[in-house]
Amino acid sequence: MTRLLPLLLAFFAIVLPARAADDISAASRSVVRVVTVAMMEGEVVGFGHGSGIAITPTRILTNAHVVESAVRYPNNVALGVVPSEGQKSYPARLIAIDTARDLALIEMGEGRLPAAAIYTGPLESGTDVVALGYPGNVDLATARSAADYITPRTPVRSEGNMSNVQAVDGIATLVHTAKISRGNSGGPLVDACGRVVGINTFITRADDGDSPFAFAISVREIARFLADAGQQYTSVGTACLSMAEATARDRAALDAETRAAAEADAAKTAAARLDRELKQARAEEAALASRENRIALAGVLFVIGALAAGAGLLFYSQKAMRNAKIAGGAGAVLMIGAAILFVTRPDAHAEIAGETDQAAAPDATPKLAQGSFLCTIQPDRSRITVSSTVDVPVEIGGDGCINRRTQYAQGTDGRWQRILVPNEEATVTIASIDDGAHEYRVERYLLDAETMAKARALRAAAEIKGCAADPQALAAFATQQDAIKGALPPTPNERLVYRCQKVAGSAAAAP
Repeated sequence: MTRLLPLLLAFFAIVLPARAADDISAASRSVVRVVTVAMMEGEVVGFGHGSGIAITPTRILTNAHVVESAVRYPNNVALGVVPSEGQKSYPARLIAIDTARDLALIEMGEGRLPAAAIYTGPLESGTDVVALGYPGNVDLATARSAADYITPRTPVRSEGNMSNVQAVDGIATLVHTAKISRGNSGGPLVDACGRVVGINTFITRADDGDSPFAFAISVREIARFLADAGQQYTSVGTACLSMAEATARDRAALDAETRAAAEADAAKTAAARLDRELKQARAEEAALASRENRIALAGVLFVIGALAAGAGLLFYSQKAMRNAKIAGGAGAVLMIGAAILFVTRPDAHAEIAGETDQAAAPDATPKLAQGSFLCTIQPDRSRITVSSTVDVPVEIGGDGCINRRTQYAQGTDGRWQRILVPNEEATVTIASIDDGAHEYRVERYLLDAETMAKARALRAAAEIKGCAADPQALAAFATQQDAIKGALPPTPNERLVYRCQKVAGSAAAAP
């Protein structure tokens, strides 16, 4: 089995196409067709449909007028939801309705959907927008039976621009030029990053050649409706950037950080060099003073010794042998001492003990830093589309064990990474951290159901749970991670870059 694993992973990587990430396609997978079926004595006597957008895995936002018949005739009209993917449609029930704002919230009885994010930031006139939904005129042209209306299929997209905000009956609406028709009601208006900026609700008439315009309930009204309903949702307030723009900003910010770090290192090095030079100058002054003092002392001793030797000769000529020996011996000792002091005089040049100009050699095999870290989002280096940006606590143990439960592996780029393929969400996430635990990075790929199924098959080929796996399992795990990464689109839908700092007082986790 171990020998077959690389071949199996390679096969899956080949059959899994690496299509480019598309935010609008990702948002389309959150769009549903909302249907109402009127029954009388067991027979279908009426059928209506509109569009909706999932704001949680089970709850859908739509127009009130789309589900109005189910409110009026709860015992005779059934609600249903038809996703954009899969093979099934699902029954639904009404959760909340606001006819003034023309908004309703319904819930699926079973199944799960990828939830869309709502954009809460400023929206300027001229912003590119896309309407997603199921226009009735397209259905009339393509549907061949009633079953076609309850068969999952991709919603229709229509591009345009946001004009301005207009109040209609006291309700804030967005006027835009994306073409919609009956059936689009309740469907989302999204920005270029796939975030919901409005819920399409009606259009102007195009009499006598007039150009039609569309109206969408604004996010301000949506937020109030959801707050009244006690419904939580994902909101994002950052401006929409393309991945190329986000990458360029990330590179510019990283370059600025690198330059600042290099300048700081250069300043630190210059300060250290100046300090060393001052210490060296002081040391050489002290050494020179010591040398001169030693020479001077040797000279004094030599003079005294010479005088003593001369006195010894004088005593010798006077036949005072005892005095001659004492004076001569003292003179000899003093001159020998002077010679020793002169020979052993210190060098005028002195080295500072324990310091060197050479930088310490880098560790040839750097290891992942350990301990508890708190990572904070860097908006100027990120592309944020659908995710929360709260601080992320990261606890790093030995051998790439993160948060005591998730095994990371070191990639070819030196970063420690884990590719996460969940069973429920239609998202593949690559989470990675650098050796020094300075930067934590999350890249998310919002994928279609077929691609997710194949990614899960790749994951199952060498699934690893927990940490501290044996070397053979880790090797298979690394191969599996490379296979999944190679099968993903060239760029993710979202990139979150966090700056991490070690938590004060945290101890390194045991390896």
